[in-house]
Amino acid sequence: MKILVTGGAGFIGSEFVRGLLSASGASDSVTVLDKLSYSGNTANLADVAEHSAFTFVQGDIRDVDLVDQVVAGHDVVVHFAAESHVDRSISGALEFVTTNVVGTQILLDAARKHQVNRFVHVSTDEVYGSITEGSWTEDWPLAPNSPYAASKAGSDLLALAAFRTHGMDVVLTRCSNNYGPYQFPEKMIPLFLTNLFDGHPVPLYGDGTNVRDWLHVADHCAGIEKVMRRGRAGETYHIGGGVELTNKELTGRLLDACGAGWELVRPVEDRKGHDLRYSLSIRKIQDELGYAPAVPFDRGLADTVAWYRANRSWWEPLKARAAGA
Repeated sequence: MKILVTGGAGFIGSEFVRGLLSASGASDSVTVLDKLSYSGNTANLADVAEHSAFTFVQGDIRDVDLVDQVVAGHDVVVHFAAESHVDRSISGALEFVTTNVVGTQILLDAARKHQVNRFVHVSTDEVYGSITEGSWTEDWPLAPNSPYAASKAGSDLLALAAFRTHGMDVVLTRCSNNYGPYQFPEKMIPLFLTNLFDGHPVPLYGDGTNVRDWLHVADHCAGIEKVMRRGRAGETYHIGGGVELTNKELTGRLLDACGAGWELVRPVEDRKGHDLRYSLSIRKIQDELGYAPAVPFDRGLADTVAWYRANRSWWEPLKARAAGA
């Protein structure tokens, strides 16, 4: 099977690509299309760069002609490419709308033109807004609160419209908060770890009571692969980790892992429109596809801490570049 992975040089996309190409007996070929914006990094693909079944194309999903050329000949598109940092969307939403909404439609048009067998659209729990108690099911109404989440909700609806209007084989996934190696150090876990390694303070939004469900990136990608291979067309599947922590609780774990104290925590003004709690029901993907998270959070977090501690050469240039941007 010929698989096109958009955003495959990013955190989650590169994990998916590495997993596909390193699987024992793998017979798939993989093409990555990635713009290599600030969070895209070819170093994330170094382990598979010389693989005979791997091809890399640098380009923007908003480039109609390039997308048309790249999509042709592929059996499946797995669409990760997106602007994804909420704070950046608050300070400037246009890039999020053009990439996440317009870029997705350009990909869908090309996939329909070239009769791609399946289009997997990777999305987020943030499209639902916030939930006080219980967990979202896949048929829950969308109520995004940030420009990022709104742009992802728009792309979700376009993907589902392609199924309903044109009969395209489209499947959606929505995930909870990911963590693991190769995550760009603007997100909470890698930002806090890399600051704490050097004795620098870490910023905690508001009172730290916002709750997130944590999912190891390897588990997320295992779920996406199950959906890609066996999910039902036109359906949405939740992929969650089942580990809910307040941001303050997670901060405590990161401090302990780094041998640091609360004196390094700096409360900062809460994010505008900050969602209080996310929680996904994963019963559907469990019942239909046999998915279950396999990485215990304590082990996954310890492995993540160890990875960042051992890979300064990966994250230090990224933080320096971000600081100078």
